[in-house]
Amino acid sequence: MPIHERDTILDVGCGGGRTVAKLAAAAHAGQVYGIDYAAASVEAARRINREAIAAGRVVIEEASVLALPFADRTFDLVTAAETHFWWQDLAGGMRECHRVLTPGGRMIVIAEFYNGGRHARYAERLTKFTAMASLDVDQHRAMFTDAGFADVQIDEDAAKGWICARGTRRLI
Repeated sequence: MPIHERDTILDVGCGGGRTVAKLAAAAHAGQVYGIDYAAASVEAARRINREAIAAGRVVIEEASVLALPFADRTFDLVTAAETHFWWQDLAGGMRECHRVLTPGGRMIVIAEFYNGGRHARYAERLTKFTAMASLDVDQHRAMFTDAGFADVQIDEDAAKGWICARGTRRLI
């Protein structure tokens, strides 16, 4: 997915902040926001991105994907790496991500675990014993289309066990 130098980007579930740092390097004339539900992750992300924060290019906040503290149509790109399967309300989180995207804005979800490929045999057990959502390819596609995204594309590497799903907010 292309990242433009002036993009305004949101990384949902930013964890320790490494993805935020990479996004800020790519969108070097833009602004990157990271949110995470865990206070410890927010602090770690702030430490890793302290220079970009001081320069006013990065903002890290403690927040839930279910109540994003941003106005409608704010972001050109929303990313979620290794996080969506922990959201308490997957459909609600996707609707919130869609809400904060600009028309034509893009969202990408990346995971090294999904219900398919080499990890399929573990999916049912993980779902049963954790709060983790274990989606297959069709469920990932539906996750985007049900939230209103267009041009949904799914890439998977079954041998490695990863999936990448992306979609675009319609221009209307």
